[in-house]
Amino acid sequence: MRIRPIALCAVLLLLSLCAAFVGCGGEQERSRYTVDAVYEDGTLKATLDFEYYNDTQNELSVLDFNLFGNAYREGARYAPVSAQFAASAYYGGPSYGGMEIVSVSPCKGWEIAGEDENILRVTLGESVFPAERTALCIEYELRLASVNHRTGITEGGVVNLGNFYPVLCVYEEGKGFAECPYYSNGDPFYTACADYDVTFAADAGLTVAASGKQVSQTVAGGMRTLRFALQNARDFAIALGDLNVAQTTAGGVTVRYYYRDDAQAQATLGTLAESLAYFSDTFGAYPYETYSAVQTGFCYGGMEYPGLVFLSDSLSGKESAYTAVHETAHQWWYAAVGSDPVHAAWQDEGLAEYSSVLFFEDHPAHGIAREGCIEGARASYDAFCTVREQVFGEVNTAMDRGLGEYGEYEYVALTYAKGALLFDTVREAVGDRAFLAGLRGYFADYAGGIAPPEALAGAWGEGARGIVQSFVDGSAVL
Repeated sequence: MRIRPIALCAVLLLLSLCAAFVGCGGEQERSRYTVDAVYEDGTLKATLDFEYYNDTQNELSVLDFNLFGNAYREGARYAPVSAQFAASAYYGGPSYGGMEIVSVSPCKGWEIAGEDENILRVTLGESVFPAERTALCIEYELRLASVNHRTGITEGGVVNLGNFYPVLCVYEEGKGFAECPYYSNGDPFYTACADYDVTFAADAGLTVAASGKQVSQTVAGGMRTLRFALQNARDFAIALGDLNVAQTTAGGVTVRYYYRDDAQAQATLGTLAESLAYFSDTFGAYPYETYSAVQTGFCYGGMEYPGLVFLSDSLSGKESAYTAVHETAHQWWYAAVGSDPVHAAWQDEGLAEYSSVLFFEDHPAHGIAREGCIEGARASYDAFCTVREQVFGEVNTAMDRGLGEYGEYEYVALTYAKGALLFDTVREAVGDRAFLAGLRGYFADYAGGIAPPEALAGAWGEGARGIVQSFVDGSAVL
């Protein structure tokens, strides 16, 4: 996600239907989500046929799923939007949604659990052993709030369907399934790659953008039914509305920009395509056949999903260009190379932020200089430290905390600003050639998987490992 800055570059407050589909990390055994959904009048009614592949070392009798859509219900313990952004998000005043599980079969039983009614816990009819499969059918309804956020009906009428289905929690050896409460800070979406087959029906008059490649379309009774496929992806998202579409290609990838009102639509499309090509050349090939961005209501700057990103309709000029590049960088750091954004948000956000700096440094026509970006990041970080010291007498600059342990101001300063400073420091220490080679190796090793923090810290050898660790644990003096 991209938090909108006060000034440019500052980051404070303010594919398995077809074997030809290319996935990240090559062919391997994966779980599979088959979703059949119909959207009408603010409600999504859907069935998820989930085929689970047990890639753990354990016999499992219970599966846990994150119910991110339930965070929008009235009375949720963790509000999806912080108080600071509530007014811009809830444009018509308080509004609520929620996710209701209608049935789960076959199973011994199921319950809604978790800290905040955010977990669907299913007790299997029979245990599933390592390298074996089991299947579940989950019927559910998702009611949408009127909110400029990841999941909701936006002020401009675009419907954002991020995190719209139950998502299997990541299983950690020795710990079990990792629950992801919906903290308002950051992106609490810790997920493993799977294959997707999504059938989606909605009013035929609406344009639909999705993470996957469209493989079929039918129209009947005023409804358009689309089928999408995506392999080896960490998530799947959809947006729909009265949208225009601009399209181009970049390195064989179809790039689309869906927009409501953007006088600079071709420029935005060009930035998306240009950055996609640059990151493919710099880090490793983009893993999917399509890449789309949607101009939509969103109270922050932007939000990333595999193959699809949201760009706030309040953005313009250089801020819009920067956000488009930042969200595109997330296709490498988050979508392809996974990490734990709940406990190590710096790993993908800081790297996406610095990848944006690399792009603009290589493309000076955009008028965004590396020096300005780094100076902005340092000013943001220094301002945060000064305020904390003046108010509390001390400042904790550690970056290895969970999302729930940060204040909002603190999260942005440390994850984005200090994250950018971290990678700039490593680059200066090892040199450009070694720095980029380290990122290419990191991508090659972990695309399609989940990289622990120490994997990124060690991407440039032992010398740089110490630099990364000192930034992360807060011992570095900046």
